[in-house]
Amino acid sequence: MAVIHKKHESWSSRVTFLLAAIGAAVGLGNIWKFPYITGQNGGGAFVLVYLLAVFLVALPILIAEIAVGRWGQQSPPNAMANVASDQNRSKYWSVVGWFGMLAAYLIGTYYSVIAGWTVVYIFKNAAGDFTGQDAASVSAQFEALLASPWQLSLWHGIFMVFATFILIRGVQKGIEAAVKVLMPALFALLLAMVVYGIFEGNMSRTLHFMFDFDLSAINGKVVLVAVGQAFFSIGVAMGLMMGFGAYLPRDISIARSAVIIASADTGVAIIAGLAIFPIVFANGLDPGEGPGLVFVSLPIAFGSVTGGLVFGTLFFILLFFAALTSVIGVLEPMIAWWQERFGLRRQLAALYVCLSLFILGLGPVFSFNIWKEWRPLAAIDRFAEFGYFEILDYLTANLMMPVSGLLLAIFVGWLVKPEAIANELQMKYPALFRTWFWLLRWVVPVSIVLILYSVL
Repeated sequence: MAVIHKKHESWSSRVTFLLAAIGAAVGLGNIWKFPYITGQNGGGAFVLVYLLAVFLVALPILIAEIAVGRWGQQSPPNAMANVASDQNRSKYWSVVGWFGMLAAYLIGTYYSVIAGWTVVYIFKNAAGDFTGQDAASVSAQFEALLASPWQLSLWHGIFMVFATFILIRGVQKGIEAAVKVLMPALFALLLAMVVYGIFEGNMSRTLHFMFDFDLSAINGKVVLVAVGQAFFSIGVAMGLMMGFGAYLPRDISIARSAVIIASADTGVAIIAGLAIFPIVFANGLDPGEGPGLVFVSLPIAFGSVTGGLVFGTLFFILLFFAALTSVIGVLEPMIAWWQERFGLRRQLAALYVCLSLFILGLGPVFSFNIWKEWRPLAAIDRFAEFGYFEILDYLTANLMMPVSGLLLAIFVGWLVKPEAIANELQMKYPALFRTWFWLLRWVVPVSIVLILYSVL
């Protein structure tokens, strides 16, 4: 079996790896999706189950993924092939890397479109477009944006220019340099929003909503949604953590780093709730409204409260930073693969990948306007109302990522020799390794199978 050894850059330090990995994990899923999905699933009960899911399901996969990346030293498909070769397993286990990497790339095609909305809203809020406007007016502005393929394409393209510039510069001069600025700025903006919520919002009701754990509200749906959100939020089974792990020096603890990444990502999601819900409750808005919570409800609130012009603009800058670090993360493994497969220079590989993502991103753009009535799966009752965007989201989040995570858990948990993975992880305490290994072998596969069963 051919083993690929294309030399890539390494992270300059543990701190820069953590900033990049946290930046890749922290994204719209934390700041945009987590608050409204919490609102739709019972508040505190959902938060409790979500926290358990992060540390019992997502964290074990995260450790395994980073370990395979550092062991294999390549892009996800080639890293999986290299580790499989070392363990005398079939080269076709590279499909695990392909599933994750392609899922991340496809997610990037619509993620960047939504990220483009955040750029629009930075300017709209700063210009006072929402000041004194009612719900109908703000909603009309959002609908007008979605209805224009030219506007969506323009802002999608502008966002991709930022991402391309960073990725062309490489791991240390590009990604590291960017996250050193973006991540501290993101955390500072998020904390500023929380302080703003304390003074201008209803923090008391927010704390009750998020941390009053009504166990009677927990049901099968809440558990499945929480596990799925934990999976998506941490960024596991998307290839990006495997790709980042390939650049990780051997003297850095994988397990400790993974705990920090999962904790930071979860912390951002919780803090995002503490930043958004006070404004929601103070203005009598519905916390379970759905995706429109950020792009319709919050602009109404920011347009009607003291300091809304400044803090609303800061909020959308925060969303932009979160989206940018995430898109960088999902594209990096694909760039590495292009370098390995075709021997391209970094700059050319990054340009090809980013340009292709922009072109494929026109599909999600058109799904909100030109293709709005197109239903490719109309013959299947369950998916009859799905447009192109919904199909892409369902395919990646509900099928490709869980399958990738399930196969990775089976491969590392059952086919890699325990002493080999223990040697790669170098955990200080044997009991911790045994606990992680048991979770990866049993809890993770059962959880993912339940997720797949619920969506199929």
